[in-house]
Amino acid sequence: MIQDAGWSRRPASMTRPLSNDLRERVVGAVLAGESCRSAASRFGVAVSSAVKWSQRYRQTGSVAPRKMGGHRKRVLDAHRDFIIERINAIPHLTLHGLKDELGARGIKVSHHAVWLFLRREGLRFKKNSSRPGAGTRRRRPQTAALAIGAGPDRSTAAGLHR
Repeated sequence: MIQDAGWSRRPASMTRPLSNDLRERVVGAVLAGESCRSAASRFGVAVSSAVKWSQRYRQTGSVAPRKMGGHRKRVLDAHRDFIIERINAIPHLTLHGLKDELGARGIKVSHHAVWLFLRREGLRFKKNSSRPGAGTRRRRPQTAALAIGAGPDRSTAAGLHR
């Protein structure tokens, strides 16, 4: 039989807050004079949880968890017209360039936020004639310097092998 060396087996991530009853018992033990570390050990919770619950109780008078999740307001929705105008005016505008232009207007956003906004709006940076993209090497025509010296005679004559 293999011993566990004192480590408790807990799930890697918690999907919801622990019960208020457990929180109240841990905070009650701390208020009664027990240390956060010993109260956490006795009730089988992390020391950081006991500390945070005690701090929350001292600040708010409640051990109840704060609201989880929610919906974040989309910052760029208010600037939709400006963004579309800039994309239409400068077809080769990059995401970073658009982010920099928004920053110049005082709108602090990340590159990812700009990308998500454009994706939600259905705007794409497609490769087309006004916005040339990287092609494959096989499709590019050879330069004149390479085309002149290319041939089977030259490589064998110089003693080069492929």
